[in-house]
Amino acid sequence: MTTTTSEPGYADLPRLISLMTGDDKHHAAAESTVDVLWVLFDRVLRLGPETARQPGRDRFLLSKGHGPMAYYAVLVAKGWLDEDELADWSSARSRLGHHPDRVRAPGVEISSGSLGHGLPIAIGTALGLRARRFSSRIVTLIGDAELDEGSNHEAIVVAARLGLDKLTAVVVDNQSSSHGWPGGIARRFETEGWAVRTVSGRDHEALYDAFTTPHPGRPLAVVAVVEPKGGH
Repeated sequence: MTTTTSEPGYADLPRLISLMTGDDKHHAAAESTVDVLWVLFDRVLRLGPETARQPGRDRFLLSKGHGPMAYYAVLVAKGWLDEDELADWSSARSRLGHHPDRVRAPGVEISSGSLGHGLPIAIGTALGLRARRFSSRIVTLIGDAELDEGSNHEAIVVAARLGLDKLTAVVVDNQSSSHGWPGGIARRFETEGWAVRTVSGRDHEALYDAFTTPHPGRPLAVVAVVEPKGGH
């Protein structure tokens, strides 16, 4: 008799995340991203182990690099990592750290954790790919508290002025920012000329529609609102 095992799917993500222990401080912050990550990797981005060496591949940049448990779980589900690696994560032997390391972890485009770097790097990536005439999509995931970083405010201004319509910034809004912005997160991007969509960060169809509705000539900001559980 032949026994087959199916690849992990969305329903397996909580179990995969539970295998990674020892970072309780950032567990809520990681959990708030799981649905956004799944929709991007499962339905939106042209990404997988088979595309790793393709220069025209889509790019995903996790700027919100604190507590990447959900990210690692999705990478396991999509064949980048082995499930056996999760229990040993963050050890001296593991290539999976508390912050993702692009040199060690397959599928990771940037080393992150120091907040405020993802969107500026994404702009540079978008410009480079545009210069090479690739149609690649570039998505960076940012936390709402991370928007307090001045580097993000400068990047928001520049991206719209350059018309980077292949660029998407996903802001996971779990109401953890210290100060906020007049009119809210969406208005911050709209003021600078971005296309903006605000949706539930748990609604897969709404997320998919937000990511895939055309926005010619402008970068896209998707504000994914989740119930506040702490974290950034």
